[in-house]
Amino acid sequence: MRLDKYLKVSRIIKRRTVAKEVADKGRIKVNGILAKSSTDLKTDDIVEIRFGNKLLTVKVLEMKDSTKKEDAASMYEIVSETRVEEDV
Repeated sequence: MRLDKYLKVSRIIKRRTVAKEVADKGRIKVNGILAKSSTDLKTDDIVEIRFGNKLLTVKVLEMKDSTKKEDAASMYEIVSETRVEEDV
């Protein structure tokens, strides 16, 4: 499944267009490698997303084409969530 679609379906990012923009700006890494929005995700991949001054690291547990709100959180496991100081 494409990275931008996975982020939307799992509700980590609410809109697919926003997920695409974040990925294309170089703020997402998959398994330590900079990822584009079209990167193909598999189960057990580690995804690092940088939101401003927050770094969210999640592990992909399962792939679904669509989910209900209650089931979305079961698609991933949060590995870490840390604050990152901005480089000035």
